[in-house]
Amino acid sequence: MTDTPRTILLFGLVLGLIVMTGFTTSWNVALNIFNMGLISAIMALGVNMQWGYAGLLNVGVMGFVALGGLGAVVVSMDPVDEAWAAGGLGIILALLIGFGTVLAAIVAWGRIPAGRTRVLTLLAILIIGFFVYRALFDPAVAAIEAVDPAATGYLGGLGLPVLLAWPAGGLLAAGAAWIVGKTALGLRSDYLAIATLGIAEIIIAVLKNEDWLSRGVKNVIGLPRPVPYEVDLQNDPGFVARVEGFGFDPVTASSITVKLAYSGLFIIVLLVLIWLTQAALNSPWGRMMRAIRDNETAAEAMGKDVKARHLQVFILGSAICGLAGAMMTTLDGQLTPGTYQPLRFTFLVWVMVIVGGSGNNFGAVLGGFLIWFLWVMVEPYGLAAIEFATAGLPDGSALKDHLLDSAAHMRLLTMGVILLVVLRFSPRGLLPER
Repeated sequence: MTDTPRTILLFGLVLGLIVMTGFTTSWNVALNIFNMGLISAIMALGVNMQWGYAGLLNVGVMGFVALGGLGAVVVSMDPVDEAWAAGGLGIILALLIGFGTVLAAIVAWGRIPAGRTRVLTLLAILIIGFFVYRALFDPAVAAIEAVDPAATGYLGGLGLPVLLAWPAGGLLAAGAAWIVGKTALGLRSDYLAIATLGIAEIIIAVLKNEDWLSRGVKNVIGLPRPVPYEVDLQNDPGFVARVEGFGFDPVTASSITVKLAYSGLFIIVLLVLIWLTQAALNSPWGRMMRAIRDNETAAEAMGKDVKARHLQVFILGSAICGLAGAMMTTLDGQLTPGTYQPLRFTFLVWVMVIVGGSGNNFGAVLGGFLIWFLWVMVEPYGLAAIEFATAGLPDGSALKDHLLDSAAHMRLLTMGVILLVVLRFSPRGLLPER
């Protein structure tokens, strides 16, 4: 089968599964799966740029997704004026001192000749800068977090339109990727994986513990939405009259309308990204990246700056993951740092890329939809299958209870089986790289 019919067939099958869910379960569930499938496909595109284009093993996807969510909060939430008055200036001064200390240490290390003087000067700069930073930072944080901690206790954001938060989340992730890439991209692939995983855990730890920035585990709720609220549609006489004229319940219709509005926005973003990533893949830049991926030594011999190109594609892929993180936070309406887990936001995204076909943008998108659908629906389907298989056992049977309680683990079992089957029979993925 040629590439185009195979692509159409596989996408049609996945879309058919989602539509079938709408008929058999509910359209709200189907649209939830579809919207999160769109976001998952965007995450998979970002990882595919890093791995499929350049062979970079980034296991810190979770951290860049979380930074995108933080970007959505920083841009779209209204500022908390009382918190800014209590400690905003102290936070800004402390961060400037911290940045200046690092910059001064770098300059001193580069300009002072090697020897005891350079070491002592560097230690003096770092120690003095650290204590000055803490002297400004700690009182400011305490003052901010004391401002109505049950509802705010943080600085808030800039109060800008929420759609601006999506590219801002991508830029925040890109900035972090530049810092990570400058320090970690010189490592061998296995060490790069360990480094990126550790850095992602550090990012999540910061989001959980720095309440002045993200409210920590108390979560930021009530993010602005780019689409109407369901209750507003239900209170709109024109909307109610239209949906009742078609025989629909206004409550259900309002929920479906909002989800369809999100779908439209997410589809536009995904189509733009596919167009851009395909153009990049088929350009001289894309051919150069694949040449570097296949043989770094030969590419260096041809005059290519391998480390610079790796940094470039690492930043671009992380920015796409950050964009997806901002979109997901907007869809959820809240930032919940405690929910960012490697299983969901790193391992699952990698399964999407591998199953779909690394190096193929359409394969990454297909994997995003397929794996997310299975991740959501395997548990209820698995529970139904276990109930059918154990129907002959008496109620209260230890075996029956154990199997029913284990239905949630069907997700992990299914992901492992799918990964093994695809790697065995189609090791390059369902839609292999051309």
